[in-house]
Amino acid sequence: MQTMTPLEPGEYFHIYNRGVDRSNIFFEDRNFAYFLRLYARHVSPVAQTYAYCLLPNHFHFLVRIRRERPQPDRPGFQNRVGLADESTPEKLDRRAVSQAFNHWLAAYAKAINKGYERSGGLFQRHFGRIAVDSERYFAALVHYIHYNPQRHGLVPDFRDWRHSSYATLLSDRPTRLERATVLEWFGGREGFRRFHLGALDKNSIAGLVGED
Repeated sequence: MQTMTPLEPGEYFHIYNRGVDRSNIFFEDRNFAYFLRLYARHVSPVAQTYAYCLLPNHFHFLVRIRRERPQPDRPGFQNRVGLADESTPEKLDRRAVSQAFNHWLAAYAKAINKGYERSGGLFQRHFGRIAVDSERYFAALVHYIHYNPQRHGLVPDFRDWRHSSYATLLSDRPTRLERATVLEWFGGREGFRRFHLGALDKNSIAGLVGED
């Protein structure tokens, strides 16, 4: 049995997976949007997201596993003596994190099977995860993730691919992405743009990209 790297709270990971026999997991535009909605529901409470890219038959995310679930954005309740109720945040452990990721992918696979009258597994295997434990790799991995559609010949220019975090990270619109942190890795928006237009030596991060 394959030993899976545990999703340790507080650590960074490259998360990826692809379809069975490299077949598609996204069939039309609405599938990409639904996949991200499920991600927001199941995964965002347990992981901060720095970059992602969805391609027809696989996906990539760069995340950091949270140590605690974020508290709901709501006014504090008042207890009997008039003080705000500051409930203790839920500490996350490996099991809770893995369950969140598994529920995300299972919910998507179930919806696709129902919507397209198919059966059987959608994804090739348990999702891949590779720990990212060196700061010098972060920027290169973000570049690699965003460049994927061009690398696979889906578009002449990766910047035109609509199903990645590249444009959102450069925009000012609200996002769940850790935009400020990502841009800081590149020295700001202009640095972000310049770095993505440069050549990427995939061999330098070969151990972080898995099978693609």
